[in-house]
Amino acid sequence: MAKVELKQPIVQAIVDDITDAESVVLVDYRGLTVAQDTELRKQLREAGVIYKVCKNTMMKRAFEGTDYAPLSEYLEGPSALAVSKDDATAPARILCKFAKTAEALELKAGVVEGTVYDTAGLTELSKIPSRDELISKLLGSLQSPITNLARVLNQIAEQGGAAAAEPAAEEASSEEASAVEAAPAAEEAETPAAE
Repeated sequence: MAKVELKQPIVQAIVDDITDAESVVLVDYRGLTVAQDTELRKQLREAGVIYKVCKNTMMKRAFEGTDYAPLSEYLEGPSALAVSKDDATAPARILCKFAKTAEALELKAGVVEGTVYDTAGLTELSKIPSRDELISKLLGSLQSPITNLARVLNQIAEQGGAAAAEPAAEEASSEEASAVEAAPAAEEAETPAAE
């Protein structure tokens, strides 16, 4: 009975982590070096993802009666849990990217927004940009027409200014031409007087 009581806080900690989570992903971490594991944990932490190595029996108990119960069938061998409460695709995106350089890391399965995905599904999900990237793309696409309109209006204003400057330049050049024509006439008028 004492062992069960000791394990309850561990199970409760997992339950607390997965409650209201956007996604939960299971991985097999065997074969990762200490440096790789440290780097992986750092990347996940920076993205706000909870990463824990837990016993499979503890995770099975925590998953019972939740949307994550289907993950119990994937709990064979050493397993680690990556949980995100904010960005549904963050665990899959980070883990898949990291697995490209650290071949020992294997994705097992995951539940993202209530849907169970196998390794292939998680790989596809990892291609979806983060929420911040999607928002910045949306804002960029909304801002683009406004920026283009501003450019067009600026060009029209510049052309309008250039159009107004052209008649003035033509007037100035015609005045210069008449002044040049008047100068030889004045010289001719002065020349007979000198004789």
